[in-house]
Amino acid sequence: MIMKYRPMQRFTFVYSMGLALLTALWLGGPSVKAQTPPAWENLTEQLVAVELSAGVRQEGVLSLRTGTQSPDVLAVLLPGHPSVLRPVVSDQRMTALRLPGNFLVRARRHLADERIALLLVDCRSDSGDTCTAKYQASPERQTDVMALIQAVRQQLPSIQKVWLVSTSMGSISSAFMPMHGKGVYAGAIHTAAITEPYAMHSYRELGGFDYGQISGVQAFVHHQNDPCPMTTHSGAAKLAQKFSIPLVTVHGGSGFQGHPCRAFTEHGFTGKEREVMQHIGQILKTGQANNADVR
Repeated sequence: MIMKYRPMQRFTFVYSMGLALLTALWLGGPSVKAQTPPAWENLTEQLVAVELSAGVRQEGVLSLRTGTQSPDVLAVLLPGHPSVLRPVVSDQRMTALRLPGNFLVRARRHLADERIALLLVDCRSDSGDTCTAKYQASPERQTDVMALIQAVRQQLPSIQKVWLVSTSMGSISSAFMPMHGKGVYAGAIHTAAITEPYAMHSYRELGGFDYGQISGVQAFVHHQNDPCPMTTHSGAAKLAQKFSIPLVTVHGGSGFQGHPCRAFTEHGFTGKEREVMQHIGQILKTGQANNADVR
């Protein structure tokens, strides 16, 4: 499917108006909480990389529950702004990266099990400090990530289904990649998805942005009280109704702090990481999603 991206210039402008909000999601600074237990608990991890062109690489971190040998589901994790990880793996664990506090990063141990393997995706090596909205919506993004997925499937031939699981800005990738890669994914789970820029323009103006074009199972996962102006629960509810996509509403949590769009507020499901990930895991393993409340 060939997409025209001139309309995405309007999206990029609207997105840039909220960029100051999403910049708060760069969690490499002192605001990151100490994690006990560590995010890599019970995980065996390795860096996976493919060469896209001379000097340009696509990297990701493959995480398996320790002792798991034949997972049949691969969850491709697409982190939030700026969606650039630059991970370092040592002694079979991810020891450093730019976004240690991101919801998908810090809660990954709750999703991996004997059936589900994880692939945490970085932005391509020549991206600079931000994985731009235009690139995440492009066919090139799908091609680049697909090369990484194929490398993992060669290593784990037991994988039968591949799912996308995104958060915040990563929801641009989880919305567009299934359209460019028809039939590749069993489904897409969009958590704390960006909703408000999409509401400002028709889907046609966004270069064909349309959840209805995505095959496979989908679900929105949003906290009832998400304080980020660009990822509101009400906006997710409107999209869920428009496209007949299940909405999973998260309630409660604890330890909220920082900017509304930081990953340690309700936006990042703080205090409810285990419950949210376990619910997502059930969707991935059963292939079924319904309107639900997670408390």
